[in-house]
Parts: sequence; C-alpha cells; structure tokens
Amino acid sequence: MTCQLYGKVTLMDAVRWLNEDENRAWRGYAEMSARLSAYLNRSLTRETGLSLSDYEVLVHLSESPHDRLRAYELGASLQWEKSRLSHHLTRMERRGLVSRQMCESDGRGLFVVLTPEGRKAIEEAAPHHVNDVRQMLIDLLTTDELKMVAAVAGRVISRLTDDAALCDD
Repeated sequence: MTCQLYGKVTLMDAVRWLNEDENRAWRGYAEMSARLSAYLNRSLTRETGLSLSDYEVLVHLSESPHDRLRAYELGASLQWEKSRLSHHLTRMERRGLVSRQMCESDGRGLFVVLTPEGRKAIEEAAPHHVNDVRQMLIDLLTTDELKMVAAVAGRVISRLTDDAALCDD
C-alpha cells in the first residue's frame, strides 16, 4: 500500500477508518445492493426479456410528459455516461422500445421517445418487477424500517446532489 506524505502526516494517518459496526453496515449495504440488483435483473430478464437497465429507461420515459425526454435529461436522471446511454438506446431502438427524434427548436438536441411497443413492455413488466421488489425488500421491513430506509436514502442522495453541484463549478 502506498502512502503519500503531506508534511509529516501520511494520507493513511489522516483517514478515519471504519470501526467494526460501521464496516459491517457499509459492507452489508454494498453486498445487499449488488445482490438485489443482480436478482432483480435476472428475474426481470427471465420473465419479460427486459434488463433492469431497459426497465429504468422505460420507467423514466413512461413517467415523463408526452413519453419523451431530452437525451441529456434521461442520462442525468439515470446517472449514466453519454456513451453508455447512446449504446443502450441503440440496442433498445433496434428492439422497437424507444425511438430518437431530433429537437425542432435545437438542431443538435435529441429526444428519446417511448414507442407503443415500449409502453406495452413496461406495462407488462411492471407488475412482475413490483412483486420482486416487494418480495425481496419491502415486505421484509416494518413500517418504521421502511421510513428509516427512505430517510437514509434521502439524506445520502441530498449529499451526493450537493457534492455534484460543487464539482460542476
């Protein structure tokens, strides 16, 4: 392990290492998140033919006005890099789930539009996905635990949003 020196204090000295409880919480969260995402992706793909990434795109489009979003808005909502979004949309477009349309007011702008096939796919997949989310998370928690999860998620998302705004300066 390499350490950079900052005066007489190394970076290793400056780190607030996680204690046993903090480490257990962090690793538990990380493993739970990875396993839950993997399970939801496998189940959704097996039952509907949609990946979890497909589903996320379709959800954002189906919940937007006129079933369309500017590509940069969709990418920002998904927290995806421009190239990942472009490649994924190309695959979804080939399957008839979405289309891309030029923005008339901005020749460089692009709308991503939910197609009728995409609408049908999200409507058929949603009940299965919600049942999985309920079975693997929601129904395992008490009402108080659900409130706590929502509060923690909100706090972390707020911090990440604030930090992202600071980095954009």
